[in-house]
Amino acid sequence: MLYRLTFITGAAIGYVLGARAGRERYEQLRAQAQKLAQNPAVRNTAEAAVLQGRQAASKTADKVTSRVGDHLPDAFAQKVRSLRNGSAPEDDWGTSNT
Repeated sequence: MLYRLTFITGAAIGYVLGARAGRERYEQLRAQAQKLAQNPAVRNTAEAAVLQGRQAASKTADKVTSRVGDHLPDAFAQKVRSLRNGSAPEDDWGTSNT
């Protein structure tokens, strides 16, 4: 599923960048993309993917911490702690990382 989504996204970006239909067609595509991004089903799926990614990252961070211990650089250790505490700022899309 991830490969299919990646392919479709790449194809859409390639079409937008390579289209010679002019500004009007670009605006139509952009409006459709915004409409898709505002779809509740798409947003829920994206949020579920983010949560699964966080869970996987947390498990991986625990394994790395237990194996590496105190040998982690301070900046990396602080970043991991801030992500675990949920104090990460909003991303560029205006959504929280929760």
